[in-house]
Amino acid sequence: MSTSDSTSSGSTTRGPATSGEGRPSIVEHWIGGVPTPGTSTRRGPVWNPATGARQAEVVLGTPTDVDLAVQTAAKAFAGWQDVSVSKRAKILFSFRELVNRHVDDLARIVTAEHGKVLSDARGEVLRGLEVVEFACGIPQLLKGEFSEQVSSGVDAYSFRQPLGVVAGITPFNFPVMVPMWMFPIAIACGNTFVLKPSERDPSASRLIAELWQQAGLPDGVFNVVHGDKEAVDALLEHPDVAAVSFVGSTPIAKYVHQNAAKAGKRVQALGGAKNHAVVMPDADLDFAADHITAAAYGSAGQRCMAISAVVAVGAAGDALVEKLRERAATVKVGPGVDDTAEMGPVVTPQARDRVVAAVQRGTEEGATLVVDGRGLRVGGYEDGFFVGPNLLDQVTPAMSVYQEEIFGPVLVVLRAETLAEAIALVNANLYGNGTAIFTDSGETARTFQRRVTVGMIGVNVPIPVPMAFYSFGGWKDSLFGDRHVHGPEGVGFYTRGKAVTSRWPHVDHVSDAAFHFPTSG
Repeated sequence: MSTSDSTSSGSTTRGPATSGEGRPSIVEHWIGGVPTPGTSTRRGPVWNPATGARQAEVVLGTPTDVDLAVQTAAKAFAGWQDVSVSKRAKILFSFRELVNRHVDDLARIVTAEHGKVLSDARGEVLRGLEVVEFACGIPQLLKGEFSEQVSSGVDAYSFRQPLGVVAGITPFNFPVMVPMWMFPIAIACGNTFVLKPSERDPSASRLIAELWQQAGLPDGVFNVVHGDKEAVDALLEHPDVAAVSFVGSTPIAKYVHQNAAKAGKRVQALGGAKNHAVVMPDADLDFAADHITAAAYGSAGQRCMAISAVVAVGAAGDALVEKLRERAATVKVGPGVDDTAEMGPVVTPQARDRVVAAVQRGTEEGATLVVDGRGLRVGGYEDGFFVGPNLLDQVTPAMSVYQEEIFGPVLVVLRAETLAEAIALVNANLYGNGTAIFTDSGETARTFQRRVTVGMIGVNVPIPVPMAFYSFGGWKDSLFGDRHVHGPEGVGFYTRGKAVTSRWPHVDHVSDAAFHFPTSG
């Protein structure tokens, strides 16, 4: 995913808007249950990617702002950790109902600031909601273990407790779903949370904060601090932050992991991806082409689980490329609010320029440009940040268009003669986030899923994002830290265990204390 780069007024049904004087609105922090302007005079632009208009400005927080949020969360933790798991679950259920009621409101905010089409934005909110639903089962998820009579008159049991103040640093491409991978489980486990969302599309976090408040969450348990590297560094260094969760690009994931761990924090940092789809000669090529096209160009390719590289095996090559060409050429590109659009703009003008430059480098390095999406103009939205689908064939592992995570609507095709060669190609890539295979052979699929060094695998499923009751995370340079997000590993990340050995001797019990190391008996 790309690195992480709520308006201060308005109801829970409005997205970003200009002020009454025509000036962009200001997106403020949310600390202790109220909008907070903070101490910074620095502002970042919030664009409407479809129109190219600067629709809002976001406050870029200072270390002082971060400290206020952390100290507020620390004070709230003193009470929240002692709230019963049953009451926590009730608040989670209330929050779940409120999010469900405001799915469309959240989706409109995402579309306005990110640019993805509304149906995709709704899907993001619903996948985030699944993690909230998982967290509603926290009484079951936090059950400990008990063993009676492990030794004469001795019982043993274990339980888990929250860490304290935990932080989430999240990317622009899923401003609702990715934070929801983190904070529902963290809060359900008894922690308090400080969210640093992307400064590119910050407003959904404000609505989420308001919904938490309406659900009955005590003020200070969930806080939002906006900002850039200055705010990130303050969170990584703050002595009262116990753990940090991050999703973003690999260079920043490495930075977050190293600096948070250096500061003694528990850390999970999810990095970038170059997700491969291997297509075997026995696959249904129409089925594969349909799904790969959607997985490559949906959300303008701005997904950490997007398919960005296809490995065509043997005789599948030429026929598959032709089918991909036909489909890429017919993708409907338009503003996210257009119900007929299948793909919206990229998030910023810099993102558009980066994609265009990557395609140019690919052609200069010898790739065949099958579909050229550069220079696309959408009628009525000429100032928008649009790039059409791009398809490059005859790509090799040495080319930058293959090595780099472009994070845009660019699909590259490589060739392999055998399944073993395709697996070797996938495994040689630095990333290990997600991959897929299209085949009609169960034996081929089983060999593939056992041999690839990738964390999430799809069999005839191009975007294998696990359900909330599993955990999400890749291998190699796609994950730094030993815990994946959400699911059972998320509960483990946001808690720590205690093991108790207990004995209650009778009054007339004869002491059996000894100087040798204790043994069972």
